[in-house]
Amino acid sequence: MFKTGFYETDITPALGMERPATYHKLFHTRIHDPLKVRACVLDNGTERLAIVGVDTCIIGRETVRLARDAVQAACGIAGTNILIAASHTHSGGPLWGACAEEMKSAPPFIRRLALEESISLNVDYERHVIRQIATAVGMADQAKKEARLAIGSGREDQAAFNRRFCLKNGKTVTHPGKGNAQIDRPAGPIDPEVGVIAAWDGDRLLGCIVNYACHATCHGAEVSADWIYYLEQTVRGVMGTQANVVFLNGASGDVTQVDNQSLRQHEFGEKWSRHVGTRVGAEVLKTLFTAEATERCTMATLSENIKLKLREPSPASLVECRRICEEMIDAPEKTAQFHFAKERLLLDYARALSPEKEIEIQALQIGSAVLLANPAEYFCQFGLDIKARSNFPHTFVVGLANGHCGYVPTEDAFDPETGGGYETVLSNYSNLEVAAGSKIREACLRLAEKLTPDPVAMGDRVEPTKTVWGFGALGPELD
Repeated sequence: MFKTGFYETDITPALGMERPATYHKLFHTRIHDPLKVRACVLDNGTERLAIVGVDTCIIGRETVRLARDAVQAACGIAGTNILIAASHTHSGGPLWGACAEEMKSAPPFIRRLALEESISLNVDYERHVIRQIATAVGMADQAKKEARLAIGSGREDQAAFNRRFCLKNGKTVTHPGKGNAQIDRPAGPIDPEVGVIAAWDGDRLLGCIVNYACHATCHGAEVSADWIYYLEQTVRGVMGTQANVVFLNGASGDVTQVDNQSLRQHEFGEKWSRHVGTRVGAEVLKTLFTAEATERCTMATLSENIKLKLREPSPASLVECRRICEEMIDAPEKTAQFHFAKERLLLDYARALSPEKEIEIQALQIGSAVLLANPAEYFCQFGLDIKARSNFPHTFVVGLANGHCGYVPTEDAFDPETGGGYETVLSNYSNLEVAAGSKIREACLRLAEKLTPDPVAMGDRVEPTKTVWGFGALGPELD
């Protein structure tokens, strides 16, 4: 008999902690809603899987490794059977960035750029989050009960928009501005699918896993799970406060809540956070009541580590970047020019340590669904390509999972004539080889092809009708 359990723990950062949301330091001054670790444990009697959603912008691979070790020690679930994904809220805590220990051998100027002018990992906060992940999974494991599993998907196409546009001059830009007359067309798609995996105890919803592709950038300066908070509130408002929601972001590297082609007010703040979360939550509710449930499901997990090359900054650009940073390092206000120059110098230091980055691609089968996870801010087109070629009837692509490797744009975004957008700028965050996205896509599909999906649950069926209903066969009568 299939069993599942859910649990959540609090990881709200203290006021004054860093808010990692851009290339420089920001700090929290207010709290809007609590940040959480949301965990689900699935057990079919043969395999146990743990799915963990963390309200954070990004989670590092080493943090994931330590969290997996802590979970395995707490409840025995193997690290290979654990998926840990960041929600990508830009109003989260200081869970990634440089730390003093890893920069201790760096030259003094590079160390200053990394620790004083960039986002920094708070080691104490990291330890707290790791403990809370282990607690959430351990308690979810203890809370397991017999359940029926339902898998389905809905469609929400008015909450998210591609933020990159081809201009009439042939170039591509990110966020050209609302109603800009130079806009020709969006440079990429959105993925409107709202993926849902739900666990039912009779008519009582124990919880659900939700997959949707959209940046969590509505809320801004306040500590907040962003629109995911309102997603949870919407589901719980109908299904009860016991219903847990584990959120996994999709291939959302170029997708946000901002509609650059509309002249309505800017889509930020409380109003728009509620708008996005409620719309996605409403689609989850519709899906909950249409997806058929089953008492049994196949579960399996596979993973593959792939190595990707880092793009190399030119020697001339490094000389110029050094000049910019040395001239502006003591300026009270830093410009974008400074921050991207700083990023390139930090990348050069990272490449000297290793010219490649190893990332994990993971596939978790849950019945007729497969979760295909990668650590990128993965461009949406790649996610759609994976879904189109997958052998599973339900394919949910999970981004920013089990680590991070920056933006991974499509290859056409790097075209010197028509490409562009800040996601393609070479930085310490976004720096993988041009073919990285295709390599991640093929690795995801290789893993999926090694798994065999369960048939889609169809619910109770009836025998075909052999006669026409008597009333229905009458007519027409005109006099």
